[in-house]
Amino acid sequence: MNKTFGLVASVALVLSAPAVKAQAVTDAGKVQAGHYAVEPGHTQVGFSVLHFGFTRYQGTFSGVSGTLDLNDKTPSASTLSVTIPVASVQTTSAKLTDELKSPQWFDATQYANATFVSKQVRRVGHNDAVVTGDLTLHGVTKPETLKVHFVGAGVNPLDKKYTVGFDVTGTIKRSDFGVKMYVPYVSDDVQLHIAGAFEKQD
Repeated sequence: MNKTFGLVASVALVLSAPAVKAQAVTDAGKVQAGHYAVEPGHTQVGFSVLHFGFTRYQGTFSGVSGTLDLNDKTPSASTLSVTIPVASVQTTSAKLTDELKSPQWFDATQYANATFVSKQVRRVGHNDAVVTGDLTLHGVTKPETLKVHFVGAGVNPLDKKYTVGFDVTGTIKRSDFGVKMYVPYVSDDVQLHIAGAFEKQD
C-alpha cells in the first residue's frame, strides 16, 4: 500500500470514529453518595508563593491517596482524608525541587507525608462548600480551611468508573508549620489550588 495513502486512510479513520465523551453532571444535587478513593492520576496539589515580589512561583505535589465519604443528602456528614507524599514535590527547576525536599524546607526524609483530615463540611452554595480540618505538614498540625467547588461527576468513559471532581483553593502560612526559609522574601502565604478526582468504590 502506498505510504501516503495509508497515512491518509489512518487519519480519516480516526476523524470519522465517534468521539469519546464523558456524560458529566454539573449539579451537585445529582451526585451519587458513597465511599470514594482518590484517583491519583488526575489529582494535583498545586501551590504558589510570591517570589521576591516579582513573580508568583508555582509547584505541585502528586501521588495523592485518601478517601471521601460523600453524603449527597446531608453534605455536612461528608468526610475527607488525604495523604500527600512530600517527596513528590516538583517545580520547573531541578535544583529548587531538590532543595525543597531538604531539611531547610519540607525535610521529606523526616516528614514523608502531609495529611489533611476534615472536621467540618459546611455548604455555602449549591455547588460549593467550606471544609475545615487538620493539616499536618513538617511534623506540625494546624486547623486550616479550604473552599471546595464541585466540578462534575459521571462514569469515566475510559475506565468505566464513576468519578467525581472538585476544585479546591485555600491559603496557609508556611511559617505556622516551621517552614520559614527566606521569609519574607519568599512569601509566608502559600496559595493552594487543588484538582481533586475521586472514584466510587464498589
